[in-house]
Amino acid sequence: MGHILLAEDDPNVAALLKAYLERDGFSLSVCDNGPAALREVFAGKPDLVLLDIMLPGLDGWEICRQVRQASTIPIIILTARIDEADRITGLRLGADDYVVKPFSPGEVVERVKAVLRRGPAGLPAGPTAERDRVLRHGGISLTPSRFEVRINNAALALTMSEFRILEAMMGAPGRVLSRDQLLDALSKSERDVIDRAIDVHILNLRRKLEARIPGSQMIETVRGIGYRLRRDETKENPQ
Repeated sequence: MGHILLAEDDPNVAALLKAYLERDGFSLSVCDNGPAALREVFAGKPDLVLLDIMLPGLDGWEICRQVRQASTIPIIILTARIDEADRITGLRLGADDYVVKPFSPGEVVERVKAVLRRGPAGLPAGPTAERDRVLRHGGISLTPSRFEVRINNAALALTMSEFRILEAMMGAPGRVLSRDQLLDALSKSERDVIDRAIDVHILNLRRKLEARIPGSQMIETVRGIGYRLRRDETKENPQ
């Protein structure tokens, strides 16, 4: 099923999640402090990180920030904080999902599976042409089967959520996609994260595209409806 890094300093919570995840076929590494968790992310290269925010030595926010600077490893945040601002912070830092304590361990397992299904390993088998298809738009090429985005042939690192949103938009350039439609491109589990999850992912995606294609304003907001990819962005911009 994959290898999970669980960064959790409560031994009871860690033991419970470990039992449930291993029962479903996952292997686990468990860290009870921030510095050890950060080292394990880069040394062990897990398939997904379950990250508690209130870790000793280095909090989950900083771990998430540092991991996202170098990696697209999926991150699910675990926390007792319920404020909307905290949830938005996690999404802005690049987290793929957010679970508030107390939670059902079975739900956490399902969220892990849902997030991993967004990645290349979870892509359904299909005709070769479908699996190898490349979407192109305004200097961007996106290859779903390889979880790869390139702008003018240079790789662009996106989280899984950002990748799926961009994939949905590139599949329908110029068409307005509602927040519900974009959530459907991710996973039903993310509907429970926060109403503004899509807005935060769009903000992150816009920032990354703007950094590589200055002034492009490729993603438009259609007030009261949703978002769309501009139809007229067809010329590749030089690096």
